Amino acid sequence: MLSDVLRAIKLTGALFFRVDASSPWSVEVPEAGLFAHTILPRSRHVVSYHIITRGSGWISVGGGSPTEFAEGDILVIPQGDRYAMRGTRNERSGLTSEDSLDFFRAMAAGRLPFVVSEGGGGATLTKYVCGFLGCDAGPFNPLLGALPRLMRIARVTHPADDLLDRLIDMTLAEPPHPRAGAECIRLRLSELMFVEVIRRYLETLPPDQSGWLAALRDPAVGRAIAMLHDDPARDWSLEELAREAGVSRSVLAARFASLVGWAPMRYLVRWRMQLAARLLADGNAKVSAVGRDIGYESEAVFSRSFKRIAGVSPREWRDACRN
Repeated sequence: MLSDVLRAIKLTGALFFRVDASSPWSVEVPEAGLFAHTILPRSRHVVSYHIITRGSGWISVGGGSPTEFAEGDILVIPQGDRYAMRGTRNERSGLTSEDSLDFFRAMAAGRLPFVVSEGGGGATLTKYVCGFLGCDAGPFNPLLGALPRLMRIARVTHPADDLLDRLIDMTLAEPPHPRAGAECIRLRLSELMFVEVIRRYLETLPPDQSGWLAALRDPAVGRAIAMLHDDPARDWSLEELAREAGVSRSVLAARFASLVGWAPMRYLVRWRMQLAARLLADGNAKVSAVGRDIGYESEAVFSRSFKRIAGVSPREWRDACRN
């Protein structure tokens, strides 16, 4: 199911570089919507991540309270919020959002080195990999909606057999100068790291956690979601879904709504629209054919459902993806 969602949200690009930050240092990053098109033009949404390879510091997201980080931590900002990273809790750089946008423009244009130096040149040094992963956030992305504004994942103490650590080493080993296929390598490494971070996060969720990721662990709700994903075009009823999930209608409806936030059939409609958005963006299929592929015999009914959830008609969505 996690793989289903990752395919449906369509990871579209990646950019990463290294930062050597000497004390005192502070960086301010505006909300991703302001620079997404600059660094990853084909992306509708940008997930930011940072891998701390040396030193420590503080990060605050959306103006919230600072969180301390240390060597080995992986910091992920999945919702596109503005954030700040600092050497000490209360440092301020004095940089504006426009300064940060100028930096991203220069990085995307290849005018900056792979290793960027920040800060005042002091003895205390923090090193990290700064990465950005592009994806499609809408019209319905249950994964991004289930993630917190900041994810802080610690790397394992003994990394010899750790998949995430090997992926990070491969990322750091990728040469800074352009080579054939470099963009593809960046995307695949970033994608694999993102998936592994999500898996780590899922393992840390407390038993009473709600949300889409937590729902995957529930035997009945997880099975119901899997069936809806496996056969989204089927004319499902709550009774059929509950029977195949092995619980009563009332139990499935209550547990599904409590964990996921929608009734099963409302979830199905949203999942269908996410699949339709991907089909519309990827090919030249007629709107009626896309509707049939996800379970709608009537183009008019499909178009109304799509516009209700996506905010635009299927044709408008497809045209926007082509521009």
